[in-house]
Amino acid sequence: MAGSNNLNITPPRWLLAELTYKCPLQCPYCSNPLDYAKYPQELSTEDWKRVLSQARKMGAVQLGLSGGEPLTRQDLPEIVQHARELGYYSNLITSGYGLNEDKIIALKEAGLDHIQVSIQASTQELNDHLAGTESYLHKREVARLVKKHDYPMVLCVVIHRENIHQMQQILEMAEELGADYLEVANTQYYGWAHVNRDQLLPTREQFLEAEEIAQAYKEKVVGKMKIYYVIPDFYEDRPKACMNGWGTTFLTIAPDGVALPCHSARELPGLDCPNVNDHSIEEIWHDSKAFNFFRGDDWMQEPCRSCDEKEKDKGGCRCQAYIMTGDMHSTDPVCSKSPQHHLIDEAVQSARNSALSTEEKPLVFRNSKNSKLHF
Repeated sequence: MAGSNNLNITPPRWLLAELTYKCPLQCPYCSNPLDYAKYPQELSTEDWKRVLSQARKMGAVQLGLSGGEPLTRQDLPEIVQHARELGYYSNLITSGYGLNEDKIIALKEAGLDHIQVSIQASTQELNDHLAGTESYLHKREVARLVKKHDYPMVLCVVIHRENIHQMQQILEMAEELGADYLEVANTQYYGWAHVNRDQLLPTREQFLEAEEIAQAYKEKVVGKMKIYYVIPDFYEDRPKACMNGWGTTFLTIAPDGVALPCHSARELPGLDCPNVNDHSIEEIWHDSKAFNFFRGDDWMQEPCRSCDEKEKDKGGCRCQAYIMTGDMHSTDPVCSKSPQHHLIDEAVQSARNSALSTEEKPLVFRNSKNSKLHF
């Protein structure tokens, strides 16, 4: 491994453990790689315990247990218990599919701190269509059970053109279910969402109307339910900081043990992302090419290099830059200062044309029907 010359590397604070790529849902905006089927291997229970121990020793305090669907791992309670013994605050990020009261109790006893349940829409028909699985009624029951067993009731709804018209109903559903927190997350267009961008990206008018509804509802439920509204990059004029700064805060471990500076970094060329089966977390974090690639600002091109806002946005998202421009070093085209900002305008116009077209193009769903799932 190539060593780093940067002596001011901060330790990882947030560890995302992608336990599996298996999932019973087939969402057309899934953030897993398009070629996830090429990576069928999964770390063993002992491997995950080792990873959690090493990351915790370095200073990681927040643990996200994700996938795919992490509930497909039969060893999930054992992993949770180990995390609790190490002192993590653990968060299960789940579709809720396959979760029942017995499992909720077992996870509670193991020391799980937090459950985030995703729902695709406010109606059964649309939810089940988007999920590719009949899951809506079960998700509602899971939300009730999460509340019953004194977890923070956290709902996440990914927003796009297929469900944005339900914004008011989604907010009302969250309140009805007793949600303490609702994350209304506009789709970020990587992976499967990028494939379906023309069909999923809302028009500017749809976005503005939905945002107005969400912001008004925030006032209505203040002190009762917290609403986090994530604005879509394509309707911003400045990009978000890439993972709070590449290799500064977030560490993702893929199901097969590949360590990633962000969950989409596997798609970037030439990073040589290391595997926890070959290197310790400390070696990966400090010395790997992948984690040092975009640290600092020496890698930046103009206009980022001389921009007085570069410390704020860190040059924007590397994966988005690569997907849109073919060059992962380029300025995130979301930025209005980018010489390739026109690519965002073109994408927005293409999506608008799709929305107005009488010829409906079908969504490409993630196909996991061949996955062997065991709940």
